[in-house]
Amino acid sequence: MSNTVIKVKDLTKRYRLGLKEKQAETLIGQIGNVIKSPWQNLKQLRAMSKFGLDDESVFWALKDINFEVKEGEVLGIIGKNGAGKSTLLKILSQITEPTSGKIEIHGRVASLLEVGTGFHPELSGRENIYMNGTILGMTRREIDSKLEEIIDFSGVEKFIDTPVKFYSSGMKVRLGFSVAAHLEPEILIIDEVLAVGDYEFQAKCLGKMEDVSNNQGRTILFVSHQMEAIRNLCTKTMLLKDGKLIEMGETENVMNSYLGAYQFALKKEFPDLENSYLRSVELDANSLNNGEFKLSVEFSSAHSIDYPVVGFVVYNQIGSPVFGSNPRFHHQDYKPNKVTKGIVTAYSDMFFLHSGVYKLSLWFGDSKTDFEFKEHVLAFEYLSPNAYSQKPNPLIIGSYDPSIKWNID
Repeated sequence: MSNTVIKVKDLTKRYRLGLKEKQAETLIGQIGNVIKSPWQNLKQLRAMSKFGLDDESVFWALKDINFEVKEGEVLGIIGKNGAGKSTLLKILSQITEPTSGKIEIHGRVASLLEVGTGFHPELSGRENIYMNGTILGMTRREIDSKLEEIIDFSGVEKFIDTPVKFYSSGMKVRLGFSVAAHLEPEILIIDEVLAVGDYEFQAKCLGKMEDVSNNQGRTILFVSHQMEAIRNLCTKTMLLKDGKLIEMGETENVMNSYLGAYQFALKKEFPDLENSYLRSVELDANSLNNGEFKLSVEFSSAHSIDYPVVGFVVYNQIGSPVFGSNPRFHHQDYKPNKVTKGIVTAYSDMFFLHSGVYKLSLWFGDSKTDFEFKEHVLAFEYLSPNAYSQKPNPLIIGSYDPSIKWNID
């Protein structure tokens, strides 16, 4: 039976948020505030470290988290932005102290959380490698034996003797991952920073992570929005929401819970404002699950529109447009009447996106002019039915994932 290398019990992290200063409505009141402010500031300072009853100034980043990680496991951590993923990794990396709870870690930890974390900006890349190795308890001879491999993997050999402060964010990530993966920590903690690199480097990183786990028996904690990477790399996955541990177990089960809950919230209503046409937008979750795409947009106008047009663009997680459409160009069978309100539907029975996180922007107009634009009105995470189950490469090429039939004679 594998040994437990990480044990977390009743972990809680709370922050006290700054509150907006109350403004007096009269001149006399404002003068009074100025006189009272030194005393009020002292009271606020004393209260900063005290958490009594919850109020509007208390933010729970994590609340009562309990879990264990065994030696050699790859634990994926998923959840929406603000769920507490990065806070958890910072606590496990001993960058941030918990408010309460107990953490047991058995083994050396190497972390790659934020671009440049653990690097001294005035030191060169080479000097930072030695510094990080020393922090991990390695001898100079041990670091020497890994040095060329680290430099070669990172791809920054031309700049290895340049101070890190002159590195781009991508170069810092390359070197940071290479250092963390090659200096043989028992536990490797990695946040979403791999999204900074290009696809080729991401493939190298994910391949190295699999090698580190499968062949070297080291433990990995991995936060990512790349569902395909989580699916192929992680033996277990944890789902966080609003600082709470919602589910932990087999990756496929946890991902299905997460994606299902996320997809069925794909509707947004817009307030009925003056000079506003769009009223609501909905992306049908059932159609996505069936490999289809169905978008419904409701509009209304104070005056009749001869040729109402709805357009959309879908963007991937790095902000690049993947596809889009509008009836000015894709106008086959689209013959609208002159109307003041209606629902426009866009439908495709062939939806070939790769697994990932996507955002949708929307606009409304007539045959020639755009009246209204709304950016990133919907966000959704999609798991392709063609998703690869074969290891070791969990990465994708391009944006589309068509079901291709092969044959050989």
